Order: sequence, then C-alpha cells, then structure tokens
Amino acid sequence: MKILVDADACPVKEEVYKVAWRHGVPVTIVSNSPIRVPAHPLVDRVVVSDGFDAADDWIAERADAASICVTADILLADRCLKAGAVVIAPNGKPFTASSIGAAVATRAIMADLRAGAMGDPVGGPAPFAKTDRSRFLSALDEALVRLKRGR
Repeated sequence: MKILVDADACPVKEEVYKVAWRHGVPVTIVSNSPIRVPAHPLVDRVVVSDGFDAADDWIAERADAASICVTADILLADRCLKAGAVVIAPNGKPFTASSIGAAVATRAIMADLRAGAMGDPVGGPAPFAKTDRSRFLSALDEALVRLKRGR
C-alpha cells in the first residue's frame, strides 16, 4: 500500500502524514517545486519538472490497486481510478467510478462559465473549511482500513 499526494496545492499534507504514520503506510509527496516534508522513513518527496501535467503523469504512472491518491485534479482522479487506485479529494469526498464521469463533465462546464462563456464569469470552488479537513481525515482512514482488508 502507498499514498500518492498531488502536493502543489494540497491543503491536507499534515493530515496525510498523521494518518499514514498511524497505519504504517508510505507516502510520496509529488510536486513541481521543492516542498518541505517531515524527515520520516515513511515520507518520500519527488520533485518533477515544471512541465505541463508532469506531477499528474508521475502519479498516474504509479497508481495501482494498492494506492490511495490524494488530489483535487479531476482529470488526474480519472486516470488514477482507471488504474485501480482509491482517489480522495482534499475535502474528503471520494472520486469513484460511478461519480467521475459527472465530475469531468461538471469541470468542463465550470471552466466555460469561469471563462465568461455565458455572461458574467463565475467564481471557483468554496473555500477550504474545517469540516473539509475533518471529512478528509475520516475518508483517508477508512480507505486505508478497506485496503488493508482487501477492499
């Protein structure tokens, strides 16, 4: 088992470490620029090039049925799900095979709306809240327990 984190804008890295250490599961923090990570044998940092989707490509290539991927990137979530990984957004909401299609479609619609394709531009997602952090902790812990049991 392993946890792969799309880390550049991830607000729950500290939570990932705490849950991973409790379960004894290795974590790989993947980013386009150096990010400070704890000096711990279960934590590894990978800095990829600043090329478009370089971090996403690195994660997607290593995602498998023994992985939990933490990302807010819907297209990366789709790629990881197709590889058999469990995928959790930083707000604690899981991406699943049954929900990813709607998420991809909504992403496309929202991109058009934010660009002003239909009148006034719209804002982005709601700000990250304490309830999101709590939901994430619970979702990550549950996902690790399920993986340990063989899903």
